[in-house]
Amino acid sequence: MSETMTFEQMPYERVDFAALTAAYEQMTRQMKEAKTPEEAEALLRRHTEIHMPASTMMNLSSIRHTINTEDPFYLAEEEFYAENCPAFEQTLTDFYRAVLASPFRPQLEQVFPKVFFINAEIDAKTISPEVLADLEQENKLVMEYQKLQGGARIQFQGQTLNLSQLGVYKESPDRQVRRAAYQAESDFYTAHKKEYDEVFDKLVKTRATIAKKLGFKNFVELGYLRMTRNCYNAQDAAVFRQEVVKEIVPRVVEMKKAQAKRLGLEDFKFYDDPVSRNGGNPKPQGSFDDTYRSGVEMYREMNQQTQGFIDKMDQMHLFDLIAKEGKMTGGYCAYLADYKAPFIFANFNGTSHDVEVFTHEGGHAFAGYLASETAQLRECASPTLEGCEVHSMSMEFLCWPWLQKFYGGQTDCAKAVHLSGTLYFLPYGCQVDEFQHIVYENPELTPDQRNEKWAELDKKYRPWLDFDGVPFYSAGASWQRQLHIYTSPFYYIDYCLAQSVALQIFELMQNQSWQAAWEKYMAYTRQGGSDTFLGLLENAGLQNPMKPGALQKAAQAAEAYISRHQEDLN
Repeated sequence: MSETMTFEQMPYERVDFAALTAAYEQMTRQMKEAKTPEEAEALLRRHTEIHMPASTMMNLSSIRHTINTEDPFYLAEEEFYAENCPAFEQTLTDFYRAVLASPFRPQLEQVFPKVFFINAEIDAKTISPEVLADLEQENKLVMEYQKLQGGARIQFQGQTLNLSQLGVYKESPDRQVRRAAYQAESDFYTAHKKEYDEVFDKLVKTRATIAKKLGFKNFVELGYLRMTRNCYNAQDAAVFRQEVVKEIVPRVVEMKKAQAKRLGLEDFKFYDDPVSRNGGNPKPQGSFDDTYRSGVEMYREMNQQTQGFIDKMDQMHLFDLIAKEGKMTGGYCAYLADYKAPFIFANFNGTSHDVEVFTHEGGHAFAGYLASETAQLRECASPTLEGCEVHSMSMEFLCWPWLQKFYGGQTDCAKAVHLSGTLYFLPYGCQVDEFQHIVYENPELTPDQRNEKWAELDKKYRPWLDFDGVPFYSAGASWQRQLHIYTSPFYYIDYCLAQSVALQIFELMQNQSWQAAWEKYMAYTRQGGSDTFLGLLENAGLQNPMKPGALQKAAQAAEAYISRHQEDLN
């Protein structure tokens, strides 16, 4: 397929699972019957070749569905994949099992990264024929949540807005507008409480059933395997969360006191939380297209490597960036293997989030672009998700020298706000993670009991928040805004671990130079998915963030920068 074709021109064809399954069944037999290491190696390479077209079509369908969740054609396609992917995943896992059982595995491990075999062993534990119907049900429930989010219509100040578009009013310099926007959001979720509660309740129980059928104590164990946690466990994550409570939460409490003072508020409320200064947060200057063009120029100027990836994305129209009716919330980067092309999805709404999502997803896209030229196996193109998030969160800091393009005279303030936001995020991300442990360790909890648990965690991780009696938030239901909790259980701690590594990159920028930070970033990113998360960090000379005390140095560096730049926040 042409690598110069634009996204709009890319043809879509539904995956023929019957043919694909037959091909994999034949390859599984051939792997079992292979007479030489060379035969086994050729089959493993063939696996990547035949999976790429199917992956491309499924990602095309998914992207086009999230761009317009109300498009009946791609809605039907996604329903088709929800029903048929579990059975195919079982067939794919059977192939992995044949690879793992091959007498030539020692020779294969000399050719391909060892992490492939570690991850294949994990994958083999996550699926069996007994759970295929349950997996179909889980996929359909995730789609129901996406429909609820993408279908939101909120009346506000004479306009009909979706959840992303409402976000700009939640950062308004006018306190009454902010409160009204949060109230409007609360009213939407409260009006649809039954639907959100039912979808999640069914998801929890379905996931618990799958875990039991596969022989696990609960879904926590299975959830960690699904996330391919190949070098740390739930106890390590708990140590990290405790470090955040110890090192980050007290610092954020003091930062929030300073924020309230800047805003001239003695009654700091949760709807004041997003606004860093009087006059409002820094915003990108100009139109949505200006923000896009500034981002393209930034990556072209950064260096020759980033120029190549952004030129390709720009020429092939590999972006959908502006919030609009029917579009799924959030942002992501997908990969279209046949075109060796990343795709960035976002919801620009005129806030600093637009710049952050462009720099963040740009990091994912750049890593995918690099991997497209080097990866031997599709599974080794990218690391596990916390490893991928290092690509993106570190890139947010590496883009700092170019923020003038977006913010003009507000650039120094934008840097201080961005850095402050990284510290604010860590407690929230850990709160999401601990909440999911509680939920899946106690699947019998009612919706109201889950909300009570979230409210308790608010006090532990974000004690500065006062919800001012706004129902959805004060009832402990605001976790329902976080799509990962519904769609990708146990994903969210990945962002926190990656943010901690990104702060190490920031520290290098401050204490040495941008070039030193870039070289460290490339030492990490060039590895693709050739090792475990902790292995990639060690190879690049970066610190494991889950060790006791690991957060202290980076937290101090961030705190010192923010202290030196207090005037920029005024």
